[in-house]
Amino acid sequence: MTELLYMIAAALSLGGLGLIAFLWALKSGQFDDLDGAANRILFDDEPPPPSPERR
Repeated sequence: MTELLYMIAAALSLGGLGLIAFLWALKSGQFDDLDGAANRILFDDEPPPPSPERR
């Protein structure tokens, strides 16, 4: 029976840690621009300038 109490306490503490991590990520702006990363993959980066050795 005591093992069940330990398991319940462990589950509640892990759930609390997950909730704290989610709230921290929400507060720090991790979920502000969800479409930006999806749209950035569609555009090419500018090519680097030619090096002087390749002229």
